[in-house]
Amino acid sequence: MQHIRITDTALVGDADPLSTAKPRGRAILPALVPFPIACFAGALVTDLMYWRTDDVMWERFSIWLITIGLILAGVAVIAGLIDVALGKRFRRLAWPHVVGYVLALAVSLVNAFVHSRDAYTAVVPTGLTLSALVVIILLVTGWAGSALVHRHRKGVAL
Repeated sequence: MQHIRITDTALVGDADPLSTAKPRGRAILPALVPFPIACFAGALVTDLMYWRTDDVMWERFSIWLITIGLILAGVAVIAGLIDVALGKRFRRLAWPHVVGYVLALAVSLVNAFVHSRDAYTAVVPTGLTLSALVVIILLVTGWAGSALVHRHRKGVAL
C-alpha cells in the first residue's frame, strides 16, 4: 500500500476571481424558453385541479399562469429576434422547433381569451383541452429539439 503525502492545498483566496461564464457571443434564448413552458404546464395542472374541485382559486391561478407565460414568451421571442439580428443564425433543422413554439404561443393566446370567461365554462372543457394541447405541442417540440441536440449533435443556434 502506498501512502500519499499532501504538500500543497488550494484555498478559496487562491482561486481566479474571473467568471468562466461568457454570455457575449452566446444566444440567450435557450435560457429564457423554459420559463413560459413551466407556466403553461402549471396552467394545465391548475386547470385539472379546478376541474376536480370547482374552487375558483384554481381558475384564477390558471389565467395568471397563462398570462405570465405569454409575457415571458414575448420576452423570449424578443431575445430570439435579437439573437438573429446579431448574426446568430438558426440552423435549418431547428425551424420545426421554432414553428412548434410559435404554434404553442398562438394556442396559449386563444386559451387566455377562453380563460377570461366566467368560471366553470372558462375551464371545462375548452380551457382544459387547450391547456393540454399546449403542453402536448411543447412536449413534441421539446422532444424534437432534444433529438437534434443529442442524436444529431446539432444546436438550436450557431
